[in-house]
Amino acid sequence: MKSYYIFFVLSMNFLSLSCQDAGNQEISSGPAKGTLIIIGGGEISESLNKKIIEISGGLQVPIVIIPTADGRETYDQDFGEAGMLRKMGATNVTVLHTNDRNVANTREFVKPLEEARLVWFSGGRQWRLVDAYKNTLTEKMLWKVLENGGTIGGSSAGATIQGSFLARGDTKNNQVMMGDHQDGFGFLKNVAIDQHVLARNRHFDMFEILRNRPELLGIGIDESTAIIVKGDIFEVVGKSYVVVYDGKFWSREGSELKKLPEKEQIFYFLREGDRYNLKERTIMN
Repeated sequence: MKSYYIFFVLSMNFLSLSCQDAGNQEISSGPAKGTLIIIGGGEISESLNKKIIEISGGLQVPIVIIPTADGRETYDQDFGEAGMLRKMGATNVTVLHTNDRNVANTREFVKPLEEARLVWFSGGRQWRLVDAYKNTLTEKMLWKVLENGGTIGGSSAGATIQGSFLARGDTKNNQVMMGDHQDGFGFLKNVAIDQHVLARNRHFDMFEILRNRPELLGIGIDESTAIIVKGDIFEVVGKSYVVVYDGKFWSREGSELKKLPEKEQIFYFLREGDRYNLKERTIMN
């Protein structure tokens, strides 16, 4: 009788854990604190630049630019976005870069992140960010920036790295959707992010990932367009569209009379002003 009771308790615990795992694997979410700005590449408009600065607290706040995805050995302090921000009037901008994981794991290297209110990832190849910073003190400090109410943003590779699944993370070719690097920083949990989606006719590419990882929420962001994430809600801003792959369909004109494909082959578009609940996977308009 005693052995039967133990077996019963163990079985119930196993079932309970299994049910929790089954429930949790479908849940996508944003960071509990802080803000994410995720841009699909291309030109960043003046209005979007101003919004980034406004969200981050102004041009006087400490800003850190991480250009590592670009692939160079070294960068000067006026590289890319850093020089642009200084021209806009930013007074405290630091370019932070290493290709050495040992360096990325030191207190000295991460010091600029301690006070940072905006961290920005430049474009390039997202796997380079993984090789340099994943599972290091640098990554931990990025999470601290969010916990302190700061902002993390990025464009192109700097967008995809923010998802939990790293789309186009192959070191050989950026057309490989599920490559030799598949883990991003996971600021958006249970999410795969693609970029340049409409400009490069990439809007069918996400299905390769979702066929193998159907629990993921797919988000494709076109050029000059962004999602701004606070908690579990994102809002679309910019000139073009965001593509959502959640197994459902949505349209402003309704879909009752539409002949739609199977949910494994379906997506829909959001434009500026549209809002989406990541956890519930629903449009908020």
